[in-house]
Amino acid sequence: MFRIEAKSNPRFIEAFFIILLIIITMAYSIGYLKAAPHIPIFLVIAILLAYGLWKKVSFRDLEGGMIAGASAGLGAVFIFFFIGILISSWIMGGTIPTLIYYGFLTVSPNFFFAIVFLICSIVGISVGSSLTTVATVGVAFMGIAGAMDISLTITAGAIVSGAFFGDKMSPLSDTTNLASGTVGVDLFEHIKNMGWTTIPAFIISFVLYAILSPSGASTSFETVELFKEGLLSTGLIHWYTLLPIVVLVIMTFYKAPAVITLAVVSIIGVGLSYMLDPLPAADVFKILFDGYVSQTGNEEVDALLTRGGMNSMLFTIALVLLALTMGGLLFTLGIIQSILGKVESLFKSAGSVITGAAITGIGVNTLIGEQYLSILLTGEAFKAQFAKVGLAPKNLSRVMEDAGTVVNPLVPWSVCGIFITSVLGISTLDYLPFTFFCLLGPILTIIFGWSGKTLTKLDQ
Repeated sequence: MFRIEAKSNPRFIEAFFIILLIIITMAYSIGYLKAAPHIPIFLVIAILLAYGLWKKVSFRDLEGGMIAGASAGLGAVFIFFFIGILISSWIMGGTIPTLIYYGFLTVSPNFFFAIVFLICSIVGISVGSSLTTVATVGVAFMGIAGAMDISLTITAGAIVSGAFFGDKMSPLSDTTNLASGTVGVDLFEHIKNMGWTTIPAFIISFVLYAILSPSGASTSFETVELFKEGLLSTGLIHWYTLLPIVVLVIMTFYKAPAVITLAVVSIIGVGLSYMLDPLPAADVFKILFDGYVSQTGNEEVDALLTRGGMNSMLFTIALVLLALTMGGLLFTLGIIQSILGKVESLFKSAGSVITGAAITGIGVNTLIGEQYLSILLTGEAFKAQFAKVGLAPKNLSRVMEDAGTVVNPLVPWSVCGIFITSVLGISTLDYLPFTFFCLLGPILTIIFGWSGKTLTKLDQ
């Protein structure tokens, strides 16, 4: 998007005022009015159009900027459709339920916080949704912690850390696909590259949770048993249903394109469903579009497994297209260029550019409270800067997640912060000091940026 030609050249103070107006509009709408982000973004687009016409920029040029911005996200949109199909096919084929079930087999009263972190990580990767993980197995673990008289704040921190590890590293996650798609990086190459910062953060967090875990605690673990019984009652739990994951790993190793990989493992998932419980083709097509509907009678299990389908991606796709349209207008009107031009002298090294991108991601999360916008705006604003210092785009996509995806639950007025507090009953500021994984993300990405380690240079 940074190739969009600016049709206006606003002064810095003018561009700063427009950005401030956008932040106030978004923060008030999302934080105070609790509005879905689509409407305030649409309102901002209208404001930018009015500003552009006032600056005597032709509507044809404004329209061209909007189209160019939205078209930058079409690759990600296509991936999102495949993700929706993949989730529903992996549930009806038993892959996701089996992975979650095996995760629950590791539950033990010893090293409680570390196990909570580990299982929430497994579930997060399985379903590709941090908030779903928090609202299902997270709630179950809060109940177990209460029965064991174990710290609820540390438990909540471990739940959030695990859920967002899974969200960040899952090929099913919308934020993971959004980050890779925004800067044009292959999905699995992006996930692989994130390992340089994510795996150390995971290991450090696991050790810290193990140290903090109480010893000698005991409980009946009735909640976990109910989860396991509910999963078994689906009839989907079989070791061979993990075959799609094996194929996914193999195709990723051989660097197969993401779309082809997702298509193949989705087909395998559908094939497994015919081995478990043959359905009419019409029902299969309905599940692939509308998602899988679990009917075990166990509310928590049904909430965990009722998901997927192309239709489930439309909310995210609409948000992405609107946000990119807004970004296209910001570039067409020269607002982003004016802001970056003022601070461009600061971005002369890899470390400074990575720090700037990380601060931007954290800043958007803090001021607006929306992780999608944090990823999109950071990516579009810093593409050119990373190229100028010779850094490959996958370095930027990693920073966007290290300082974007995992920071949102740490902001009390953010979408994730509000949701998690309402579901777990623990305030954001209370669990924040114990979300070790989320706190380590921005720190490690900045450290590696200045050290030069794990960075990929552009091919000359």
